[in-house]
Amino acid sequence: MQTVGIIYGGKSSEHEVSLVSATSVVRNINREKFNIILIGISKKGKWFVQQEDELNRILTDSNSTLKVNEDSNCELFIIPGGKNKGFISKEKEFFVDVIFPVVHGGYCEDGTLQGLLDTVDIPYVGCGCMSSALTMDKEKTKVIWNDAGLPIVPYMLITRTELNDSKKYDEFFKSAIDKIGFPLFVKPCNAGSSVGASKATNEREFSMALMEAFMWDNKVLVEKSINAREVECSVTGNSTCESLESSESIVKAYTLGEILPAHDFYDYEAKYKDPDGAKLQIPANLTAEETSNIQQIAIKAYRAVDASGLSRVDFFIDKDDGKIYLNEINTLPGFTSISMFPKLCDASGLKYSDLIELLLKEAIARYNSKEQLQTSI
Repeated sequence: MQTVGIIYGGKSSEHEVSLVSATSVVRNINREKFNIILIGISKKGKWFVQQEDELNRILTDSNSTLKVNEDSNCELFIIPGGKNKGFISKEKEFFVDVIFPVVHGGYCEDGTLQGLLDTVDIPYVGCGCMSSALTMDKEKTKVIWNDAGLPIVPYMLITRTELNDSKKYDEFFKSAIDKIGFPLFVKPCNAGSSVGASKATNEREFSMALMEAFMWDNKVLVEKSINAREVECSVTGNSTCESLESSESIVKAYTLGEILPAHDFYDYEAKYKDPDGAKLQIPANLTAEETSNIQQIAIKAYRAVDASGLSRVDFFIDKDDGKIYLNEINTLPGFTSISMFPKLCDASGLKYSDLIELLLKEAIARYNSKEQLQTSI
């Protein structure tokens, strides 16, 4: 029986979202095949292995959500090169076969955690360090996709350097209005769950939206507002090491879903706080040809950034002219049983617990493939 280290929490604005996702994974993982070690990351970034009673609490109380218990005796330390014995606390050493990071946002899905796990030399679910870092940055992702000939939403970028220079800021402000026009969207480049994102319909709202976005990041995107339908596609597999001998490595796109937001747009409030903030339509109301086209674009977008494990690729479909635009890719999407990613997989016949197992198998297969590479002459 393999031991899975489930990492959750994190030093990011999406800490609470992670707690909910990880709780769902814990309840649905096949306990006959996998043991579980809970590793909670506090909001200050410290790691703590959780006692057995935290796992039992979640498994016995269906209304509970995981917590990060910060017991100093259970503070976790990392051993570079430690492999499956790379995690220790003051009290003991832990044996872990594979890591499932159920975390979101900065310090978690932006390559920092993945780089650390690479240093430990242990298999883990999801994209590697480079693709995680790349896709966390919305602007850099757009650059790659545009170079690959994929359809992206028109945008402009402003950095804190320009914000701090009043002349450059004024020039950008005017240029964005002239080139993009109202309404427009303002987004932090490196935040998820629509944190810090705003829609602006006039100059005053635009100025306020920029200030809000710069609270969360030093780079901010300004995008054209499209009168759009929001469609999402789940993708799994290993874009660089597919093998017919390893079915879990084959890149696959699943049934499409559509977000029908009750809010002005699908913001943080609609996603996580308002139970009536949006409806999920699965499958999306599209023709077979439209569905196939979007799935193929999703796979191309996934491959373009060397993604592996899992990702949710988000699209806009212009209601006025039917044009398709890539919005973004989320390499560690929400993972509750009612989140879009697992629901789309389920609609394609891949049940939640089987999805978890597939991702763990893919992580180990990817690690084993990497282990075959030479590291010295």
